Amino acid sequence: MTAQTATPIATAPSQPHSTQRRAAQRRKRLRNLGFFALLAGPNIALLLIFVYRPLLLSFYYSMLQWNMGSSVARFIGFENYIRWFTDPDTPQVMGTTAIFAVTTVGGSLVLGLGLALLLNKKIFGRGIARTVAFAPYVLSGIAVGMLWLYIFDPRYGLLSTLLKAIGLSSPQWYTTSPWALIMIIIVYLWKHVGYVALIYLAGLQGVPQDLHDAAALDGAGKTRTFWSIVLPLLGPVTFFLLITTILSSLQSFDLIKAMTDGGPLGSTTTLMYQIYVEGFQTGRAGFASAAATILFVILLVITAIQLKFMERKVHYA
Repeated sequence: MTAQTATPIATAPSQPHSTQRRAAQRRKRLRNLGFFALLAGPNIALLLIFVYRPLLLSFYYSMLQWNMGSSVARFIGFENYIRWFTDPDTPQVMGTTAIFAVTTVGGSLVLGLGLALLLNKKIFGRGIARTVAFAPYVLSGIAVGMLWLYIFDPRYGLLSTLLKAIGLSSPQWYTTSPWALIMIIIVYLWKHVGYVALIYLAGLQGVPQDLHDAAALDGAGKTRTFWSIVLPLLGPVTFFLLITTILSSLQSFDLIKAMTDGGPLGSTTTLMYQIYVEGFQTGRAGFASAAATILFVILLVITAIQLKFMERKVHYA
């Protein structure tokens, strides 16, 4: 009975302290919220203005029958999407897009890893070799395309001269299919492999030397060490490169514009280039916006699938 009557008397003075503590926590949360808004607010505003607003506008334009430069637009719902899916050129465009993406992504990863392994060795002039390997990536795509047009020239180009030296004739790279697409894939790989190699090189240098020493003590050769230790540890790097190279490949435009302009007969027209042609050459802005929205959905789905299924197989150290 004594203890029951003493409890309220003992807890009564703690109520003001509890109120003060909650008030202090509330002020701390407000300060943190204000600090977050100060730091992240400008970035969020820029994203809303320059990323999400154009995205929503593009989706709105895809619902219109509107030609570029015209002041007249008519709302037609999803009719532009229906036209795109039933267009006779769509299968060829999507086939070209898929071939270009698979070959450039796979080639970039394989060649980039091989180049990184070579540049990771202690060879003479390694620093210069790394710079030379990465240099093409920072060049303008238009400039690279114009340069390689001279190299692929079937009459006077460097490649034609080399082929003639070994008794072969040069294909008509510009005007025949599939040589035009092969030509663009080669140039794309030349331009982007240095970037992939640089990222892989950073990953290789992050592999602890202790693991190499332990593998050597166990009698493992270089090939076994690479497949069993180095390659699994490069999983996060490979995962990152896979996502970024797919996004880059599907949005490639400058090389196609500079080298083939989508020809011959549309054999190098990818979905990204079709958006440009429909929007700025034929003037069908509504149809081009529908194609742009479809490309966005494809990129979103590919990224979501990779994040959901492939990241589970990546082992982080």
